[in-house]
Amino acid sequence: MKSSINDFTEAITLIRNLITASSNRVIIGITGEPGAGKSTFAKMILDELEDGLAAVVPMDGFHYSNSVLHKLERFERKGAPDTFDSNGFKNLLRRIREENESDIYFPIFHREVEESYSAEGVVTRQTRLVLTEGNYLLMDTEGWSGIAQILDECWYVVVENDLRRDRLINRHQQFGKDAESARAWAFGSDERNAELISSTKHRADRLIQL
Repeated sequence: MKSSINDFTEAITLIRNLITASSNRVIIGITGEPGAGKSTFAKMILDELEDGLAAVVPMDGFHYSNSVLHKLERFERKGAPDTFDSNGFKNLLRRIREENESDIYFPIFHREVEESYSAEGVVTRQTRLVLTEGNYLLMDTEGWSGIAQILDECWYVVVENDLRRDRLINRHQQFGKDAESARAWAFGSDERNAELISSTKHRADRLIQL
């Protein structure tokens, strides 16, 4: 049975213990279905810790650009596993794991333009904890396999499905989709991805149920 974290204070205590117990940088993955609250949870942790101690590295920075997705005829499935540079993301995590003597820059995705800005985020030499959040951290298919082994732990955020879908619809509308399109995307592409991600839950080290 997976260990569950049901209280935010418990999560922070566990993180501090992991940092204290390790002489190396700690990397924790935060995964879950679309709309589960991964980014919000990672930001809550970041805000709770001392400045400079931690950094958040989102998987979403490795979205293929819209122009590439159109060329590959995958734009209508944006967010699916094969619409990311998974190997680029994996190589970044390897650098974060292995390189401690230099600052490491990474891309960040912006929903308002649906594109990533390169080298916008940074993991500094002083960073002791990296929280990497994204949908497919526990996948074992080509491109994604091996990511979980780079992490110290991977936590899966669990949320009730109706709430998760409502969040997705609201998010899509906030960033420009009309109500009908937002609902169609949440119950279409997002839902197919959610089913795939849910199948990886058993590989998580802990379940987050806040």
